[in-house]
Amino acid sequence: MLLTGGLKSLLPHARRRIIHCNRLRISNISGMAEGYKQASVVILHKSLADDFEKFCHANSGALPLLYRSKPGEWKCPSLSSDSDTRTDCLQYRKYEHGAFTGSLRSLKDYSEQLKDMVAFYLGCSSNFEKVLQAAGIPVRNIEQKCNISMYKTAVPCYSISNFCCNLVVAMRPIPESKLEAAVLATSELKEAPGAPIHMGNPGLLGIQDLSKPDYGDSVHLQPGDIPVFWACSVTGIEAVINCRSPLAFTHSFGYMFNTDLKNDRFALRSSREVPQVHCISQDPLHYSMVSAEAAKKIKTLESLIGIDPGNRGIVHLLRPGELLKTCLSLSHARSVLITTGFPTHFNYEPPEENDGPPGALAIAAMLQALEKDVAIVTDQRATDLNKKIIEEAVQIGILKEPVPLLSYQRESANSALTFLCENGNPRRPRFDHLIAIERAGMAADGNYYNARKVNIKHLVDPIDELFLAAQTIPGITTTGVGDGGNELGMGKVKDSVKKHIKNGDVIACDVAADFAVVAGVSNWGGYAIACALYILSTCEIHNCYLRRAVGFSQSPKKTVWLSALPSVTKKSF
Repeated sequence: MLLTGGLKSLLPHARRRIIHCNRLRISNISGMAEGYKQASVVILHKSLADDFEKFCHANSGALPLLYRSKPGEWKCPSLSSDSDTRTDCLQYRKYEHGAFTGSLRSLKDYSEQLKDMVAFYLGCSSNFEKVLQAAGIPVRNIEQKCNISMYKTAVPCYSISNFCCNLVVAMRPIPESKLEAAVLATSELKEAPGAPIHMGNPGLLGIQDLSKPDYGDSVHLQPGDIPVFWACSVTGIEAVINCRSPLAFTHSFGYMFNTDLKNDRFALRSSREVPQVHCISQDPLHYSMVSAEAAKKIKTLESLIGIDPGNRGIVHLLRPGELLKTCLSLSHARSVLITTGFPTHFNYEPPEENDGPPGALAIAAMLQALEKDVAIVTDQRATDLNKKIIEEAVQIGILKEPVPLLSYQRESANSALTFLCENGNPRRPRFDHLIAIERAGMAADGNYYNARKVNIKHLVDPIDELFLAAQTIPGITTTGVGDGGNELGMGKVKDSVKKHIKNGDVIACDVAADFAVVAGVSNWGGYAIACALYILSTCEIHNCYLRRAVGFSQSPKKTVWLSALPSVTKKSF
């Protein structure tokens, strides 16, 4: 019997010859390809082959198709010189009408049935383990001498005919300091799942317990490791099960087919294709991806809005990178709540200033274009004004449809929790992200002040309480947009406000947001968020990560996104 160490040193054709002779007794061959591609195998009746191929192309992140055989063809010449579908894998699984009915060492006994069947060879994530190691990234399943952990998720694949299932992912623990290196190492590999589809809390994929994988072995995280998930070709097996074909075969988990194709590292060609990794939430832990080119454009936007036309010293409040992280978080959100309103004109009713509402509408318009749920909460006394603003925005085409207008009043100790969550349950938040733009913020003494230190508390509803409550609710991220330090959310930069802004020791907002977008004019911050969301929506790296590598790119919707961008009509005089 050949030891696994000797197996590693052999060329693929020699390994296959030993497998054909049925001389191996090992638990899996993960990590034993030594620089050669491995493939998952799915074998179906020929009547299902065309639909399954379409299913693979529609979900190519999980199912990169290496080869499709002809009916009854037992070889795959483009992958290997001496292959035999019936004996290429150390172990197979048999499915009848979607039910697993046994493991097989060979399919030779089914040669007659195989004449009417088609074999699909799919790239798998084990193909880049050597690449990860070459980049100095530990591969924990190889260290622990076990198979990778694979999990069923709550992410639906793109369905084709009878082929429909949820995505299956492979998890590899990656040290936090190596996340970007892992993404770079895997994102451009051909005929493999490519870049990760999620980094961070497994619950965001619907995975409840990492210690209980659906397939493979439990791989243990080391201190400082982040769970990183790649789309997995075992998704194809789930599709076979759900299809309920009378007869189907697949490889057994960990017993992939060894090809003669080398695992090559492909160089990234431009900043458009170079991915960056950014942490967008600590609770739950969540990282996102964006191209270096898109990140650079958003950084330029951030620099432009940081100009200080009033020379108030906001340069000391700027938080580089916050605009990008805010927009990455918004891009992942399903439902967003926006608040605005800062009473300054006391001779008018209502006394609102015009900085804030235009920026809020710009954000809302882009969120609608991105098919997010969006609502606005404002002071009860300003409801009629905001209702008219929204109605006019719909009439002139800024908004696709009216934005729900809400108000908030404190009626009990749990009012904020009840407002933000279904039945007050913090595990069921109604909103993923709260944005305050040019919204009066509560100071340390509990009052609200304008820039001249005038107390305007009697004009302000306690919407700050929503932001304070959000700090205790996992899954809700907050952003504050301001231009003076007394706006809701600017508590994140309150020390700088007190030190550098006139009257800052009194007026500084004490309520912090997760992200602080500081601008020379708050409306500019709103416009920048809308523009940055457009940039992200046209970034293929971010788009693929956002859709978990299932389905197709959303590029046909660019015209819808473009029409939602804030614009100014130029007039000649």
